[in-house]
Amino acid sequence: MKKLKMQPPIMPRFVSEDDEAEWWASAEGREFLKQQPGIGSVGKKKGSSLVANLNRTSSVQIALRLPAPDIAKAREIAGRKGIGYQTLLKMLVHEGLRREARRR
Repeated sequence: MKKLKMQPPIMPRFVSEDDEAEWWASAEGREFLKQQPGIGSVGKKKGSSLVANLNRTSSVQIALRLPAPDIAKAREIAGRKGIGYQTLLKMLVHEGLRREARRR
């Protein structure tokens, strides 16, 4: 019996950032990530434990409108830290909620 080699999945080209975001949120985009080599592989963990904890918990997709200068600043800071700006914003929200919860 002949074994068929599976072709690695190919990410499509996107016309806009909105198209790309929509694709990543789709079942096809999630399946693409699952099929990538190295996802879930055993080895030394890299990056922040806070980012790892944020990725481990289930999340709900929301739409949030922020001023353009705030997004630009988040992208700048995230670039310096070597993380995505949405991850940075998620971390900041998480940190702020924890701080407020302790205040009572």
